[in-house]
Amino acid sequence: MNRSFWMMSMLPAIFLFVGCAGMIGNGNPPMPIVKSVELNRYTGKWYEIARLNHRFERGLTNVTATYSIRPDGNIEVVNAGFKESPQGKFSTITGKAWQPDPEGQAGYLRVSFFWWFSSPYNIVFLDNDYRYAMVTGPNRKYLWILSRTPDLDETIYQSMVELAQRNGFATQELIKVIQKWD
Repeated sequence: MNRSFWMMSMLPAIFLFVGCAGMIGNGNPPMPIVKSVELNRYTGKWYEIARLNHRFERGLTNVTATYSIRPDGNIEVVNAGFKESPQGKFSTITGKAWQPDPEGQAGYLRVSFFWWFSSPYNIVFLDNDYRYAMVTGPNRKYLWILSRTPDLDETIYQSMVELAQRNGFATQELIKVIQKWD
């Protein structure tokens, strides 16, 4: 058997193993996702109020995520922020998202910034008026608190932090994102 063919045929198994390994041993069942999401209401600009630290957003301030429906029905995702301060270097990345099961799991999306890799985007809390939301990744290492405005009422913020804490997230490690707009 051709070696490169063998390597390519093993890639799906490797990705499955790596993906599952990230979830083993955390002791927590997956956090329930919201059952209903109207994508046309979810689109638009969201401000990142807080997040767990991870390398791809490290040091970013004034972070936003803007979603829009593409002609093919998928969602364009534009994440943007400034390095180290609101006056720092502008950083942006564009990707796409989609709902694998819009009828059964409307709050579960996949997001991809690179053609060959996608990861879960789980909407685990969404205000009835789509004013604020909480999103998680594939495990308890990824958490974002989002708002339609650069500021989120402290009472609402604390209730979201408590929800995350009850579901096994290390909320003491949350970073409140600087949102200073002139």
